Amino acid sequence: MRIDKFLWCVRLFKTRSLATQALKSDQVKLNERLVKASTDVKAGDVVALREPPVWRSWEITAFPASRVGAKLVPAFIAERTSFSDLEKLELARLVKAQHRVVGTGRPTKRDRRDMDRFQGE
Repeated sequence: MRIDKFLWCVRLFKTRSLATQALKSDQVKLNERLVKASTDVKAGDVVALREPPVWRSWEITAFPASRVGAKLVPAFIAERTSFSDLEKLELARLVKAQHRVVGTGRPTKRDRRDMDRFQGE
């Protein structure tokens, strides 16, 4: 199976074209090598995706016939990212959320509740 199709099938990307773009922009590695979208994958290969500031990695255990539901994904890939890297990723997300300029983007659940209280609902 092609790597771009596999990444889409196991829900690491929302669309196959987004998977292809990530491969073209060197955000995906297969067995520690940058690859093209047409590269075939096999069971036992390790796929790594760049999620700044870390590379998240998964081991391929099986192949789906087509795109699978989120609950079925663990049957096809196993997370191999170290715990320390996952902590770094979570810390980066928290820092980014704290520095969000109020009033930009979609309101958070807390913002929406504050607006509802202000309007008297």
